[in-house]
Amino acid sequence: MEPVKEVRFERIFDAPIETVWNAWTNPDMLKKWWGPDNVTIPECEIDLQVGGKIYIVMEAGEAMGPYKGTLWPMLGEFTVVEPNNHLAYHVKAWTKGAEETTEIDQDTGITFEAQGDKTKVNLVARINKIGPDAKMAAEGMQYGFTQQLDKLVKFLAK
Repeated sequence: MEPVKEVRFERIFDAPIETVWNAWTNPDMLKKWWGPDNVTIPECEIDLQVGGKIYIVMEAGEAMGPYKGTLWPMLGEFTVVEPNNHLAYHVKAWTKGAEETTEIDQDTGITFEAQGDKTKVNLVARINKIGPDAKMAAEGMQYGFTQQLDKLVKFLAK
């Protein structure tokens, strides 16, 4: 099936592969950097095994003006879990209170490659299906992932 939208990223992080892997798979770490700017992660559950659950809720912060307090849950399952190598998941995301019209069906794959004491990450995210009121989210996908990866750079630098 042809995706509605696809984005691809390649980044080199100034951290060892185990640290970068843990940032993506440890709920306590993930909560500190996940999502675009001006969101927090009040809930995060990860059952790191194929078929295991991934559940992340983003909450819009003060700087998001009229969206402040809006919740964007994401629920799905891992399809690939190869420690320090490859992670993939299939999820559905939505705006809380408007599930029927805002649902986004998405597949994401991330590969990790050690490069000395740094880590190269390749990420591919594909939207398979989108609700009629989620088109703005799809249009901003490149921007949102860019902000998220920039936040990961800052998190790993601490």
